Amino acid sequence: MTSSSFPLLFLLELWLEECRPEGDGTIAPPTMGPQVMTRESATVFIQAWWRGTLLRRTLLHAALRAWIIQCWWRQIRARQLEKRRRTALEFYARRARAAVKLQSWIRMWRIRQPYCRLLNAVRIIQVYWRWHNCHSRGFIQGEYELKANQLNIQLEISLGSQACKVHQCIPLPLKE
Repeated sequence: MTSSSFPLLFLLELWLEECRPEGDGTIAPPTMGPQVMTRESATVFIQAWWRGTLLRRTLLHAALRAWIIQCWWRQIRARQLEKRRRTALEFYARRARAAVKLQSWIRMWRIRQPYCRLLNAVRIIQVYWRWHNCHSRGFIQGEYELKANQLNIQLEISLGSQACKVHQCIPLPLKE
């Protein structure tokens, strides 16, 4: 007796125990109703049932394996889609940041130009007055303070007995 035939014999015996013996030696299965089966036809019936069970089990396993592969593939596709979305979002954000940075540089450049011109004018005035001070034996004292939107200049010019104080606030052209 092989190990593969053991379950078939065992199932046959179980099935035969559930069947009702008839007076003429035939066996009627409980689910068959008035139809009468011989031992050989019962064996064929049980073998067909067992083959069907094996086939259904094989098909179930194949369907489960196909389902697992499909789930895995859907996960892979979802990850790919999420990666594409993230890449597109990062690209958009990078372009937006670059545009904002460029606008900021242009605004800074436009504000810095008048400021640099103003500082250059202050330096020219300082050079002129220092030259004048050297030639006239007077002196110039001064200070300037740069605030957010204005330049405060205070100059004190002394030429011998004459003294002149200049205090001026110059507004800076800044955009709000």
